[in-house]
Amino acid sequence: MKLSAGEPVYRTNLTSGHHWSLYMRRGHTLTMQDVRGGLNVGMLFYNAQLLHEKYNAPDTLKCQHTFQISRGHCLYSDMGRIFCSVVGDEFGGHDTVCGNINADMVSERWPPRSYQLQSNDWTQNGYDSFLTELAKYGLGPRHMAANLNWFSRVVVDDAGNMTLAAAESAGTSLSLRFEMDTLVVLHTCPHPMDGSSSYPAAELKLAIARAAPVAADDLCLNHCDENRRGFRNNALYHMEPAL
Repeated sequence: MKLSAGEPVYRTNLTSGHHWSLYMRRGHTLTMQDVRGGLNVGMLFYNAQLLHEKYNAPDTLKCQHTFQISRGHCLYSDMGRIFCSVVGDEFGGHDTVCGNINADMVSERWPPRSYQLQSNDWTQNGYDSFLTELAKYGLGPRHMAANLNWFSRVVVDDAGNMTLAAAESAGTSLSLRFEMDTLVVLHTCPHPMDGSSSYPAAELKLAIARAAPVAADDLCLNHCDENRRGFRNNALYHMEPAL
């Protein structure tokens, strides 16, 4: 039976301190939901056919004249192509600049819990989580890039100081529509600026579905001139007419 656009073909849930990866096919959406609140999802992107092509945070921000990512924005590769478009966002203002939490940062803030003793309730860190997933595809530390932190909002004061803002995220969702075949690597470890008294206990719900075709009046396509150029780069890559 052929599924219609929007009907999930796969679902799964991850709690805090986990990692996951998948080759997302072009023309599909990945929808994420913060089930309980307090979630952070670190994420990286790579071209599924050319793994050296990866997410480019500076180009993503400067070409769309933004500091935070929300609905209507696209996520760019270092080849000027678009990995995916943010077609749905109930949270808004996701962090793009604060990077990733590592083992030293976790051990400084929370009592260590090992996988051998606590299993899935251990205090895993984002850096090692990324490396674990990247190793499955023959990638390592030199292939790391700046990551996004979904469901985390960072604000900047007049002096340029950044802080992690408290946000009502429970139940909010985010949908990414993939414009090219993409290796997605993610973790559910804390944001690097998280100062919670205990290691966060959050839950991520994931769903994959077919996307409707991109229309000429698409919000992400028409968000800015740079996005139209990005879609044209994708059309050339796929040897298809541009919208």
